[in-house]
Amino acid sequence: MNIQIFGKSKCFDTKKAERYFKERRIKYQYVDIIKFGMSAGEFRSVLSAVGFDALFDNEARGAEGVRYLAHRADMEQKLLDDQSLIKTPIVRNGKKATVGYRPEVWKDWE
Repeated sequence: MNIQIFGKSKCFDTKKAERYFKERRIKYQYVDIIKFGMSAGEFRSVLSAVGFDALFDNEARGAEGVRYLAHRADMEQKLLDDQSLIKTPIVRNGKKATVGYRPEVWKDWE
């Protein structure tokens, strides 16, 4: 199992996700999505696993600019360019991924 957690330092659910894996002594790699971001390949992998609607944070500052873009490809590119518009935590295990605190899914990964 190769777990990556993409999150924001001030996100409560990100801290809960980290605690979940620490308590079970499962190694994971934490990536601050604001400081370091996801690579284009990681972004595409997560996007294909969870879909755009799960990934896009409607409540984020600047989200209104994404909602009115005409093409889905433009919306996806905007998320890749400004990753503060992505919901967190994103927990990734190979090709599988979740958005938000989802211990019921992670349990099946163990």
